[in-house]
Amino acid sequence: MPAFHKFFLTKQLADTFRKNVSGSKDGLPDWAKDIALGDDAGLFDPDGSVWKVHGSLATLVGGVRALLLQAAHPAPLAGVAQHSRYESDPMGRLAGTTRWLTITTFGSTQTIELEAKRVNAMHSKVSGEYTDMGGTRSSYRAQDARFLLWVHCAFTDSFIKSHLALGYPLPDGADEYVRDWVKSAIPLGLNTAPKSMAELEVTLEDFRMNDLGRTEKTLEVVQFILKPPFSSLGLLFYKIIANAAIATLDENELAILGLKARSKIWLKIARAVLNVFSVILGPESPSQNLARKRIARIS
Repeated sequence: MPAFHKFFLTKQLADTFRKNVSGSKDGLPDWAKDIALGDDAGLFDPDGSVWKVHGSLATLVGGVRALLLQAAHPAPLAGVAQHSRYESDPMGRLAGTTRWLTITTFGSTQTIELEAKRVNAMHSKVSGEYTDMGGTRSSYRAQDARFLLWVHCAFTDSFIKSHLALGYPLPDGADEYVRDWVKSAIPLGLNTAPKSMAELEVTLEDFRMNDLGRTEKTLEVVQFILKPPFSSLGLLFYKIIANAAIATLDENELAILGLKARSKIWLKIARAVLNVFSVILGPESPSQNLARKRIARIS
């Protein structure tokens, strides 16, 4: 195949996947334009770990890992199954999560506050009951402190571990990322998030021992996460990303999710593919560029 055709197919795939993740193939949906608004730098240092982690393409692996990891907890899983559009509009749910993550990372404090209000309004409507594999019925609310803590830890753990496992640099270390990303949880009502990798691991182990488990919906949701309605070419790329994500999961989590361990070679394959995407898409996302322009304007 001529080099031009290879490039075209790769660019087309990159654009398609970016549209699936953010809602726009140029990576700049309407909501992202709000990142240009405001008169401060936001919650995070543009040269800090949060920008480095969330600005890298490792977030594609981290995002899939976070969806899988959340499915290991019966309460968030029930919330997804009962209240989200994951079956009728799975990409809409993914784009919504991308919106919150992107605005919170790169937006001004004013824009972040508005986004948190949007998310909190959605969470206020998410409640219900679920039945575990032992037949015990329990209730859940998305705004419960334990629920919020798990979702925050699943996100934090997934993005930092994917970033490091793929070999992306993080000069200031994982502890700085975990400590800084705590700021993202406060507008959502969580004030007890772990502030170091050691604290994060302790909290995750507590969840593994006391909260995680399989329900009748677990395997169904996991299979949907692993095979979304993409084109054949899109699914080929997604399989690489998903296998890389699975390669970083804990044995206990794999057992709950009904997954077999994946070879670490998938991390190398994923990194190679993401390197190609990085050349095509550029070193920074359109959202980062908007944030830098906003910060330069107020400096």
